[in-house]
Amino acid sequence: MLANKRILLIIGGGIAAYKSLELIRRLQDQGAEVVPVLTKAGEEFVTPLSVSALAGQAVHRDLFDLTAEAEMGHIQLSRSADLLVVAPATADLMAKMANGHANDLASTLLLATDTPVLLAPAMNVRMWQHPATQRNLEILLEDGITCVGPDEGGMACGEFGPGRLAEPVAIVAAITARLTVGPLSGRRIVVTSGPTHEPIDPVRYIANRSSGAQGTALARALRDLGAEVVFITGPASVAPPDGVEVVAVETAQEMADAVNAALPADAGVFAAAVADWRVTSASDRKLKKSKDGLPEMEFAENSDILKTVSHLDEGRPRLVVGFAAETNDVVENATAKRLRKGCDWIVANDVSPATGIMGGSENAVVLISDQGAESWPRMGKDTVARQLADRIAAALTD
Repeated sequence: MLANKRILLIIGGGIAAYKSLELIRRLQDQGAEVVPVLTKAGEEFVTPLSVSALAGQAVHRDLFDLTAEAEMGHIQLSRSADLLVVAPATADLMAKMANGHANDLASTLLLATDTPVLLAPAMNVRMWQHPATQRNLEILLEDGITCVGPDEGGMACGEFGPGRLAEPVAIVAAITARLTVGPLSGRRIVVTSGPTHEPIDPVRYIANRSSGAQGTALARALRDLGAEVVFITGPASVAPPDGVEVVAVETAQEMADAVNAALPADAGVFAAAVADWRVTSASDRKLKKSKDGLPEMEFAENSDILKTVSHLDEGRPRLVVGFAAETNDVVENATAKRLRKGCDWIVANDVSPATGIMGGSENAVVLISDQGAESWPRMGKDTVARQLADRIAAALTD
């Protein structure tokens, strides 16, 4: 997958630096050449000898290497790679990048390059969540830098939360996606997936049976065609794909906010099963049974994400695709939904219990557009995703 690709790997200073050793090996297994750069702080966690032995070449460490600098080595080093990867990307490195600092080899390489850059952040959860780090991240994303992770989980410091370095296999997938030249290269696509959970009280919520499998498969297929995918997912039972930007949400309002933040985009694919209603005043305590009967609850409609995006005056994606899960009169109901929402396409399916589609591995869809209704045969959800991704690519390249 990465044959003849040259990856400049910058290893920042953090306990997660040990994973860079596995990352080097996995990149080589895919045919890539890895040129390692080790920061001073990174040397506190992995040795130059270990990195050099795995990479099969000398580790670059010093900005003022007289032999190399006679030929402006740091400039050439930064521009001879197909991709610059920072893993782990520390809060300090991100701050330097966002503000244009260049006081060591790593930061100078990152400032002196016109080569694409991929970050794999890793740091303490409080450092990651600090407003300064989030501001720097926003700047870097606006500058066109892509990001994989961080993951959520336990950390070496004993705390739990977002901040763990993405696993090497996920970083390799992100690198592959970044370097893939396909019909959707340079296109940004927002995909929503999974259910939403609308709280009733701290232990109960309104939800549906969506597994998120079809949305995940579609995000993966779009990634494989070269798209930059922003994957906004509710609490799905299927893990999100590697190599995409993952935004985890719980409620419909959180999903609506995430979609708004992800725009503009070339296409929006709204596969999530968003709850239509929410409890207006969710209890902060568990509701108890009462002799007076059922508890009283008031409901309100959630934001209509698909309709809102379809009717945007500015920033509307060129292609807006909705999904319609129906239990009867599939084509009629979905056709009416497309007109009501104002989207370009509706992907409709029959999710009545007898079909086994909801939560299953197969799907049978009808693609509805202004050209009419096109029924597809029942097939695996991965195959549905690939066919739909091909259609999206064709529509965006017309």
